[in-house]
Amino acid sequence: MLYTYSFANTRRDLADIFSSVIKDEPRFISNFKRVADATARKHEWLEDQISGRAVTALSASGNTLTLSSGEGKKLRQGTLVTLEGDSALFAVKSINKDEVTVELASANGSALSALPAEGGIFKIVSTPMEEATVNGDGEENCALAGVNYNCTQIFRKEIVLSGSALAVGVWGNADNQLNRQTAVALADLSRDLNRVALFGRRIEVSAGVRGEAGGLYAFATGAGALEIDAKSAVLDSFLVNDAAQMVMAEGGEPMQILCSPGQARVISCEYKDRLQVLRSDDRRGAYVAVIVNEINGRGLTVMADPDVPDTDCWLIDPSGFGLSNLRGRAISDSDSTPKGFDGIRRTALGELTFEFKNAKQRCCRIRGLAASAAALASFRAA
Repeated sequence: MLYTYSFANTRRDLADIFSSVIKDEPRFISNFKRVADATARKHEWLEDQISGRAVTALSASGNTLTLSSGEGKKLRQGTLVTLEGDSALFAVKSINKDEVTVELASANGSALSALPAEGGIFKIVSTPMEEATVNGDGEENCALAGVNYNCTQIFRKEIVLSGSALAVGVWGNADNQLNRQTAVALADLSRDLNRVALFGRRIEVSAGVRGEAGGLYAFATGAGALEIDAKSAVLDSFLVNDAAQMVMAEGGEPMQILCSPGQARVISCEYKDRLQVLRSDDRRGAYVAVIVNEINGRGLTVMADPDVPDTDCWLIDPSGFGLSNLRGRAISDSDSTPKGFDGIRRTALGELTFEFKNAKQRCCRIRGLAASAAALASFRAA
């Protein structure tokens, strides 16, 4: 090696530094907190039970419900349930596998005279317990959590300082310059990860196939996902609150509006006439960073990410997001300077994946919005 520096031939763990870079990045990737390390390249997790417990009745004959396969296990004799959309309270009288007989326990002001023949969703209220219960008397929750997975992906960045760069009399020694270049490489990697977290496809590694980590569009779109077709409408508070209501109905807690910078300006324009402007000598203009959720009164943070398609907007609950390093493969850099190389070369290398717990319940996509440029032009003309 022609050049020496204090951490030559040393492998540095950059996981903590990288976590700080991600946390401070004002993009979608900043939602991903460090979670437990992955122990396999196919990283699995248990989905959370975030919505209230319920059973689905395929049909009803008199007071007998025919439930979806296996859902009878969620009930016990005496369990109290309500039909979705109605206040009447029913008590379970008997259970025969997936056939359940109920009786009206309390009308609660309901005018319901008979159970609907087509069945419906019955929400579980509670199962009152008698004294001196024994093992097995309680409600079974084993069938309530599903399993999902993502795949790990390898990331690699080369950090190079040429001999000429090292020879130039700039402020700082080789250590400082390498640290600076490492920080630049990690910032570049975080922007790559941001796009993977959005658009990545889930591909499991096999012979001749590279593993790839899936992103938001892979986990939160498709069958069963929450979605609103805006039909070329301008993004406004009605669409935002409709999406927030859908997330809350599934048990999520909408906390963020994820959109392009243009759409962030569009939503700000709607609120401009409702802003309280305080006189100041050093700043002017109006930008809305937090919108009050009209469903529960909590704030929705607006995150303007230039990687998000301009005609899309997301209402998300980021509490199910996580970044998991493959065990022993967190981002680190090591010396890779070949013999006779005119300069210093280090390689930042790591393998990781993303968790999207209950993405189809915690995220709602608003698609087909009017382009932000056109929407802003209409606001300006008005």
